[in-house]
Amino acid sequence: MSAPSIPNLLSLRGSRGGSRGRGRGRGGHPHSAAAISHDATIQGTDTDAAVSRMSAVSLGYLEDPFAQYFAQNTVGGFVRRLPIINRGTYTRTTALDRLVSSFLSGTATQERQIISLGAGTDTRCFRLFSEPNQAGLIYHEIDFPAIASKKLQLVNATPRLKSIITNPQVEDGGWNSQNLQNGCQYWCHKLDLRDLLKDEVVSLKGMRTDVPTILISECCLCYLEIPEAEGVIKYFTEKIPNLGIIIYEPIHPDDSFGRQMVSNLAARRIRMPTLDAYQDGFKQQDRLRNAGFETVRSLSINDIWQVGITEQERERVDSLEGLDEVEEWDLLADHYIVAWGWRGNGFQEWEH
Repeated sequence: MSAPSIPNLLSLRGSRGGSRGRGRGRGGHPHSAAAISHDATIQGTDTDAAVSRMSAVSLGYLEDPFAQYFAQNTVGGFVRRLPIINRGTYTRTTALDRLVSSFLSGTATQERQIISLGAGTDTRCFRLFSEPNQAGLIYHEIDFPAIASKKLQLVNATPRLKSIITNPQVEDGGWNSQNLQNGCQYWCHKLDLRDLLKDEVVSLKGMRTDVPTILISECCLCYLEIPEAEGVIKYFTEKIPNLGIIIYEPIHPDDSFGRQMVSNLAARRIRMPTLDAYQDGFKQQDRLRNAGFETVRSLSINDIWQVGITEQERERVDSLEGLDEVEEWDLLADHYIVAWGWRGNGFQEWEH
């Protein structure tokens, strides 16, 4: 694949359930026209995520009955992504789903909490709350006010979504549904993440500090300046003793493929400061250790595909479309990483 035809960096993100092309609402203060433009661009990448997720779902890579509702209003309707992109969406989503699932399995007899940073069009909360045996889960999503409001509008307008997140209540700073099945709760916060760093400490309504919790950042913190990204993580590490984190971000910006990815970003007026600061798995792990997580792990998307997906499942996925660009896949998948870490109780399943 020649450099100009390398898939755009952002098209692999998403749910976020995809690219949950998850540009999720990262956060940015409108101090200038440039800042406003950058924030708007980042928010716009959430459409990439929804489209990538819907492509993977429609072709049989993933099961997600809720993806259609977040992709149906995108410009141009359904778009079939390249096989290399669909496989990437599948692999990333599968990896994060397994980490989340194992955390929930290990805490099944107690209350537990998930906090999704820059949630965007992510469908994970709907998928989890639709499980009949799901109990005691407190789920928070944080995103720009415009994105959080749009999600509420979609829930209210879509009977299937509203049957899961029932009776949403609007309050200052967001909306919530506190009386879901089996003691579950959902909280959506209309918040620029950088507001967490203000001198007047922001309190996230409904956030528990006494239950095992995981933070999820799927291409979210990467849009913040390094001190801001560190500050956001610190906001939670200072408050929650039993805490885990999952981060999905691009890496290796300095080889030829990485430079092309950076060029693709620049063409869209997007910077990812963490891409320069945490260039490989070792630096991503050091990042988590320095943030206070006692045990850390990381795998590239390529490693996850080769080691974390069974041979039978790889054969199933390959049969959906086939993949001629094997060398290109190896390059692309080596430039994304899932890093996770934890401290305290509730993460015994992550040891395996």
